[in-house]
Amino acid sequence: MTPLDVLREWWGYDSFRPMQEDIVRTALEGRDVLAILPTGGGKSVCFQVPALMRDGIAIVVTPLIALMKDQVQNLNDRGIKALCVNAGMSRREVDLTLNNAAYGDFKFLYVSPERLGTSLFKSYVQEMNVNFIVVDEAHCISQWGYDFRPDYLQISKLRELVDAPVIALTATATTQVADDIMERLSFGEKCLIKSGFERPNLSYIVRRCEDKLGQLLNICSSVSGTGIVYVRSRKKTEELAAFLNANGVSASFYHAGLGQESRTDRQERWKKDKIRVMVCTNAFGMGIDKPDVRFVVHFDVPDSPEAYFQEAGRGGRDGKRSFAVLLWNGTDTQRLRQIAAVSFPSLEYVEDIYHKVHIFFDIPYDTGAGRQLKFDLDEFCRHFKLQRSSAYYSILYLERTGHWTLSEDVDISTKVQVRVSRNELYDIEFADPELPQLLEILMRKYTGLFSYPVPVDEEYIAGLLDVQVPMLRQLLYKLSLEHVVKYIPCDHATVLFLHHDRLRPKNVNLDPERYEFLKRTSTERMQKMIGYVSEEDVCRSSYLLEYFGQTESDDCGTCDVCRSSKRQASAHDKEEETLESQISAFVSEEMSGRYSLDDVLRRFGSASSPASDILIRTLRRMIDEDAVPPPLS
Repeated sequence: MTPLDVLREWWGYDSFRPMQEDIVRTALEGRDVLAILPTGGGKSVCFQVPALMRDGIAIVVTPLIALMKDQVQNLNDRGIKALCVNAGMSRREVDLTLNNAAYGDFKFLYVSPERLGTSLFKSYVQEMNVNFIVVDEAHCISQWGYDFRPDYLQISKLRELVDAPVIALTATATTQVADDIMERLSFGEKCLIKSGFERPNLSYIVRRCEDKLGQLLNICSSVSGTGIVYVRSRKKTEELAAFLNANGVSASFYHAGLGQESRTDRQERWKKDKIRVMVCTNAFGMGIDKPDVRFVVHFDVPDSPEAYFQEAGRGGRDGKRSFAVLLWNGTDTQRLRQIAAVSFPSLEYVEDIYHKVHIFFDIPYDTGAGRQLKFDLDEFCRHFKLQRSSAYYSILYLERTGHWTLSEDVDISTKVQVRVSRNELYDIEFADPELPQLLEILMRKYTGLFSYPVPVDEEYIAGLLDVQVPMLRQLLYKLSLEHVVKYIPCDHATVLFLHHDRLRPKNVNLDPERYEFLKRTSTERMQKMIGYVSEEDVCRSSYLLEYFGQTESDDCGTCDVCRSSKRQASAHDKEEETLESQISAFVSEEMSGRYSLDDVLRRFGSASSPASDILIRTLRRMIDEDAVPPPLS
């Protein structure tokens, strides 16, 4: 069976997109390969096809829990068996999943990077028949990358346990980042397959404006079809969505603070065109393959060209004309510079935050390794009277230096533990007949209920009991009030995963050299974005492509800079046409073909006139084309 046969059988496509087949064939040869494809270039097919053609299971490392769940669901819907292990799962859930991956007939195991270094994962992975190690968002492993994550460094250690080729994929990597990725992933030999970053159907537009709301309405009214509007804050997503709805534009908002059901519902309604415009933070969009997005608007200027290129690239994946519009003014550039200033608090402050987090959770010195902490940043800042942004960036830097992992989009499942013995259960009289039915179902379907809180599938249990999920939650709450069960409701939260025991003061390694490096490169990216919005002479597409190392590219012809140049050229052409007709009339009618250069200069200006060069150049061309006779000497 050929790669194309697999593509037809499982995806229904008759051909690969550009570069996909090259990547697939390289992987099937057993070679390590780094693939750089633009957003919407179909990266998942590049590893899913070869994995289906080889015995065993592919381990897919990705930091995006929402994308991980989406891809697992999509594969299962196609009849391809896949599972995932992420930060929101209990040890028992992880144990069961890894057991299935090792001894079942599954083809894909999606893993969040922080799980790679655990002893539980290491013990199971050696029992797996791994055909490929897939590294999604591979730029996260590079110290030069804009989104470096220390957990990704565990992948090179995974290679010591698993003898399988690597397929690394990213949409945003400069030349320096690409080289670093291949080195850190211990490639046997460098192999880079890189698609051109051009998006010919995507028009980049930058508009400097004070009235952003008015511009946004103009875009929504002048461009048909669905759109995405990116903003920085969760609060602004809600405000802008309300504004658009009030002005007759169907809109909703999306951010990581919404519950799983709400996010899924809004995402599906938008994909089905029941919502026209999604106003969102950067939590929205990863892995969402809606091909007919006609416009992507950035209401705020992103921090880096990488982030902008990836988000803007979600428009026009069907190949039809689409628009990436960035609205900005002086306030935006001022805010970017302020963010650059607060993004790197002093290392003394960072160490203080490290200890305050442990104090917040009552974790003494020399303990805490492996703990997963449900972390509310706002509550933490209120408790210690901290400035939110400084605390947040300190926590991020501590993640980058390997002290913990921060997962901001984790779904924590409902957990239930029976608090009484089996014998006592039979002596309890319940007023509601559904309560003993519920207990019987739980005991039949889940082991360990009497020993510890067990994650339960609410949809599944509600279906067996023939009630809706809200009713199931009420019943569980009633059982908890009777002290029969311990009920821990599902939640959507930020989780901190501690990598080691709490260190004592002055022993917290904060890597000052790395701090200075990150501070410098962050400032450089910010300056590149300011250059992008303020540039008036360089094609927008060419500016972005050059940043990613593609120095030889034609102007796109459709961005605002190119269109402005065309208008200026057109105006210049009309001006020369007018001048030609005036010279022709002067020479042939007024001078009867007998004239000198001085006659022309006197009639249309002078030798010192700024327009004299244009005048002489136009006259010379007319003489060469025999439109007028040469002047008298």
